[in-house]
Amino acid sequence: MSAPGAMLSRPPAPAGSPPSAVPQIVLAVVCGGYAVGAAFGWGSPEVAAFMGDFGLSFAALLAAVSCGLYARKRRTRFRPAWMLFAASSGMAGLGNGVWGWYEVIEGTTVPSPSLADFCFLLFAPPAIVGLLVLAKRPVNRAGWVCLGLDSWLIAGSLVTLSWSLALAHTAHFQGRSVAQSALSLAYPLLDIVLVSMVLVLHFRRSSVHRSAINTAVAALALTVLCDALFSSPLLREHYRSGQILDAGWFAGSILLAYAPWVARRAGEECTPEEARPAARRVPSHGGRPIAGSLAALTPYLAAAVCTLGILTNVLDGRRIDRVVLFTGCTVVLALVIRQGIMLLDNITLTQELAQKENHFRSLVQGSSDVIMIAAPTGVLHYVSPAASGVYGRDAEELVGSELASLIHPEDLGRVVHEVRRFLAAAPEDEPTTRIECRFRAGEQRSGGDGWLNVESTVNRHHGGLIFNSRDVTERVRLQAQLQHNASHDALTDLPNRALFTERVTQAVTGRRASDHDTAVLYIDLDGFKQVNDTIGHQAGDELLIQAARRLGDSVRAGDIAARLGGDEFAALITGDGTRDPAAREFRIHEIADRLRIRLSDPYRIDGREVRVAASIGVAFAEPGVSPAGLLRNADLAMYRAKQAGKGRVELYAPQMQTEVAHRAELATKLRTALQDGAFSLLHQPVVELAGGRVTAVAAHARWRSAQGILFTPAEFLRVGDRGRYPEDGDRAAELDRWQLEAAVEQAAARHRAGYPVPVAVRLPARRLLDQALSPKGVESLLTRHGLPSRALVLELSESDPRLPLDDLERRLVALRRLGVRIALDGFGSGFAAISALRRLPVDILRLDRGLVDGVVESARLHKITAGLLRIAGDLGMQSVADGVDLPEQVLALRSMGCTHGMGTAFSGPLDEPRLRRSLTHAHYPVPDVAVQSRAVVLTGSGLPVRQGGPAGPESLVHPPLRSNSETSVPPT
Repeated sequence: MSAPGAMLSRPPAPAGSPPSAVPQIVLAVVCGGYAVGAAFGWGSPEVAAFMGDFGLSFAALLAAVSCGLYARKRRTRFRPAWMLFAASSGMAGLGNGVWGWYEVIEGTTVPSPSLADFCFLLFAPPAIVGLLVLAKRPVNRAGWVCLGLDSWLIAGSLVTLSWSLALAHTAHFQGRSVAQSALSLAYPLLDIVLVSMVLVLHFRRSSVHRSAINTAVAALALTVLCDALFSSPLLREHYRSGQILDAGWFAGSILLAYAPWVARRAGEECTPEEARPAARRVPSHGGRPIAGSLAALTPYLAAAVCTLGILTNVLDGRRIDRVVLFTGCTVVLALVIRQGIMLLDNITLTQELAQKENHFRSLVQGSSDVIMIAAPTGVLHYVSPAASGVYGRDAEELVGSELASLIHPEDLGRVVHEVRRFLAAAPEDEPTTRIECRFRAGEQRSGGDGWLNVESTVNRHHGGLIFNSRDVTERVRLQAQLQHNASHDALTDLPNRALFTERVTQAVTGRRASDHDTAVLYIDLDGFKQVNDTIGHQAGDELLIQAARRLGDSVRAGDIAARLGGDEFAALITGDGTRDPAAREFRIHEIADRLRIRLSDPYRIDGREVRVAASIGVAFAEPGVSPAGLLRNADLAMYRAKQAGKGRVELYAPQMQTEVAHRAELATKLRTALQDGAFSLLHQPVVELAGGRVTAVAAHARWRSAQGILFTPAEFLRVGDRGRYPEDGDRAAELDRWQLEAAVEQAAARHRAGYPVPVAVRLPARRLLDQALSPKGVESLLTRHGLPSRALVLELSESDPRLPLDDLERRLVALRRLGVRIALDGFGSGFAAISALRRLPVDILRLDRGLVDGVVESARLHKITAGLLRIAGDLGMQSVADGVDLPEQVLALRSMGCTHGMGTAFSGPLDEPRLRRSLTHAHYPVPDVAVQSRAVVLTGSGLPVRQGGPAGPESLVHPPLRSNSETSVPPT
């Protein structure tokens, strides 16, 4: 067999297990036993009479009960037929029972007519209607007319034949009453009608429940045959109950009782919804063409039987009976009418077929899809004209070609497997399937490689296949492009993080997992943000593109370079089997340093030269390390390189992870402290240097340890805001927000208690740019706690020169409109102070404690501090000196023009009860020249203790031993 033939050959369908033959054997034994008993007279006349009457009554009633139960349990379309069959059998059983009452019980001759005759006459009408229900319903009026004509053709021919043979003698029998004569004619005429319906149903029966219908037809045919024999005068005169004729009636009733359950045992039972599609299925067995031929010959056979009846009457030497003549004429007329109807129907069907053929031909030829019909051998018998536009080949050229020769060799095996699987499946379970493969194209559509991606819908067709094919080459290319875009960076076209992580996973867990010299290089471009800020993001994108090109050109063919996001890149360097740790570190360090130098070379962007450096972290695939752990280690090494000065290569070391764990532990402590309320506020008075009046308090956050000792959160903030982990910065921001809200809440409580002292809260300048601390947020906070806006002072600390001063200026202007005052903390340190003073709306300058510590001893520092205070005075600002710890500093600062101060010379940070006691006095003693002359300095401790003069509220209690802004941090 050729390759196409092998592809389209249908595999043998598995044969289902046949139903059990036990019920048929039981039926045969029961019917055979009855026939044997009837043949031998049952041993005695009394038993024969009983079995001939009540035995038949029992069998008929059994059929009635069986059909009735089935109709009650099974809600099928043929339920009325089985109900009618139950009624028909019930009448037969009742008639036999009445007959047995006369013969067996009363021992008399059955009168004629009697109730038994009435019951027997009612047997045929329900059976006839039931057979009509079982017949296939016509689809139009012509079909119904033809069904009636066919019934009459059969009945009329049988009437003609029967009348010629026997019924004429019965009709002219002398000595009988009218009722007896009518009864004698009724039996054969009803049997003729029943036989006619049986014959019509044989050719028009539905394909649903075929086994049950055939069994019911056989049962009724056997009953009608026995009725016909009983109607014969020769047999009726010598008939006795229990004879062999009763065996036929008995077998007919038993078969009818078994008939409804045949479909269930044969697996043909289905619901009404399933019956409709099942009725439309085309049978595959070979007996249907013969049955169709017999159905077509039925009218002519009926006419032949009618002619035979007339010839019998003529050959018998009798003149033609009027009944025979009338019946024969009606049969001929019915045949003519039927043939006329069939002729008109055939003409209509031919026209409809031609129209549908033209319609479908137009659809096929006008369709943009290619329709191909392949024979069971795999040879194409038909190809629609659309092939020239889709495949670039004429349809005539493809007809006669083998389908396998047109499919790409790499796809042929998959296509053959799918076709064989499809042909092996049941048509009702899988009517169609879809196949996608590459198809050989002509020169017009070759596209350079001669193959097109084609998707085909496949249907069965007389053992072969119908392919409805369409070109999906563009869709396949688009899918490939989308898949590439999903795994590659859109800007640089390097693999993205997802694809790089997948390759790292393959390297760590795949066949090369034992190569411990495989390494990941994590690369960050130093100074890239300045490129975006100075010459624009478009130039930054061009720099990234050039850097990616350099990185891709610098790695080896077996390695992979990727862009992870932003200005972060990575490279996977596969190992070469080196076992020596020093050798592998030297090799990878050399590769990384070469990449660093290459990425640090000047870039030419928009006619200008741009320079950036590269910090690279290296991590090796050590045993037991996961892909995520390997990437994390390389990331840690890269940030160590940035912390060490940037533009360098760092190898991962385990202690880096320890440092990260330490930072995480500190962040966890901070988080826990915020959740558990372990932070509290202390307030330090701000004193007017001229008279000692307390004009404000400065809020300081303190953390209470498990031992009850208060510490500053500086260590946490150092890990948070100044660290590189955003989650720690978020915790520091949360601490700042808590500090502001707690300070406002406590200040409002003091205002309500009669201590209207403003509170100063120190915040990083960057924090005022957060959305949570917008002017509306601050106003809402003040309103919620009932604190006047003039009672809040925001101190800007840790000014970052990279902060957008324009945005910060707008925020501060909006806050000042609310009434909030702004202080510049740490003035005199760093390079951003003068710029901030020039741009920002500031009310208060807070001198850095570095200017205060040596203002007495250093003449140079004295001049600098005096100059700064003069600037503050000229700008109309208040000045607050931080870290005023000695009386000499108070005098010096006051002489320079400093207006306020805070430090241990007055008071350290106080808790709320002590602060309220201090605010009750509202003044602290300030030294003058006379007091200063009596001041004694204890050189042993290096800290001053007042020896006289007026004592303040905290002057003699717990002299301060450390500065106001730093307390010890517990060891970690």
